[in-house]
Amino acid sequence: MAKKNNILFIFLLILLISFFTKNLYSQKNDTAKIYKVYKFDIKENIAKPVFRKTQIAFKEAEKINADLILIHMNTYGGEVKSADSIRTRILNSHIPVIVFIDNNAASAGALISIACDSIYMRPGASIGAATVVDQTAKAMPDKYQSYMRSTMRATAEAKGRNPKIAEAMVDQRIYVAGISDTGSVITFTPSEAMKYGYCEGQAENIKEVLKLYGLKKYKITEQHLTASENIIGFLINPIVSGLLIMLIVGGIYFEFQTPGIGFPLAVAVLAALLYFAPLYLEGLAANWEIIIFIVGLILIGLEIFVIPGFGVAGILGIVFIITGLSLSMVDNIGFSLSPVQWTTLAKSFFIVVIAFFLAIVSSLYLSSKLFLSEKTILGKFALHSVQTKEQGFVASDNMYKTMIGKTGVAHTILRPVGKVKIDDDIFDASSEIGHIEKGEKIVVVRYQASQLIVKKEE
Repeated sequence: MAKKNNILFIFLLILLISFFTKNLYSQKNDTAKIYKVYKFDIKENIAKPVFRKTQIAFKEAEKINADLILIHMNTYGGEVKSADSIRTRILNSHIPVIVFIDNNAASAGALISIACDSIYMRPGASIGAATVVDQTAKAMPDKYQSYMRSTMRATAEAKGRNPKIAEAMVDQRIYVAGISDTGSVITFTPSEAMKYGYCEGQAENIKEVLKLYGLKKYKITEQHLTASENIIGFLINPIVSGLLIMLIVGGIYFEFQTPGIGFPLAVAVLAALLYFAPLYLEGLAANWEIIIFIVGLILIGLEIFVIPGFGVAGILGIVFIITGLSLSMVDNIGFSLSPVQWTTLAKSFFIVVIAFFLAIVSSLYLSSKLFLSEKTILGKFALHSVQTKEQGFVASDNMYKTMIGKTGVAHTILRPVGKVKIDDDIFDASSEIGHIEKGEKIVVVRYQASQLIVKKEE
């Protein structure tokens, strides 16, 4: 019996030694492990370029099998739609994500921070003030605040943080006992954020952040965007998009003012490619949105070259162009839009309309400077002669009516308006169908609004 007990004792001793040996070996390996940390910055206003940068960062982190993603943040906020997209990408990440708030994480920055697994703040930093505001910093209607409240609440719940506090960062009407009174939204200092579970620690730099997180040995891989990625990020900036729209509209306007196909059209085509290409690559501009824009151009072309005057086709063309340009900036499926996306669409529409208006005004101004002066190179394309009676110009309605059926030649190109020469007299005229090149034979088909309507002689 004693012998059996001794054997059992020895067996248990061997198991115990094996367990401790394995544990010590495991601890040794853990200590020796070098963790891969992928770091990227969010130090600008939250917008589409930042979301694009975030997508690239997560793909690169997954490619190198990173153990941790670290966001170095300092932002006053920005577009809620872009922030929501970044938040969703963080929540769906299988790689842990932490954020170091270097100074500010306001508004959209607070939403992104709360989505992270751990939050660290520099002394003197702040997080909160996530009320949805418009361009003038005025609070948006409650339906937009409601969407933001629910998003903040859901994000806080997903990370085990107090959802009521997250809501109070959006809406000043929400009361949180011991933290905030009604009338002001919550903005935390580092110590306050730590007290209420919205910060895991204070740090002066990245090295201290990783130490607080528990990493002893690590290798940091920082994001470095390529030239092409920087160019795409630059082109989808709303300000740059507005400038490209001005070039598109201005190029089309000047092309209609000059004979043949030339430089203005080339500028308009290049600007359109630079506008739509990055938005298409980012999945924002869909095929049907680009088609709407092209249809708008065709309608305006028909109005100018085929249909005399300016009517339904021209108006529809402008509407289609503005619609195509505006929708291309918004990530939507058909016309299905959330409240935040409707806000984004409104901003896009505002950018397009303002750019459209500025392009027309600028084009008219430049046209007067470039074409109405005989001293400029482009001024040679315009007519500067004075229409005097001695030179054969007449303006009698009765005489115009007698011209119906007469033939002559195009004195200038008609696109569709220009000058024609009949019996050595020069008249204002408009092409009935299409444009007529200078020197082509014409026949007068009718008289309308002090202008002869002509067509090519068959």
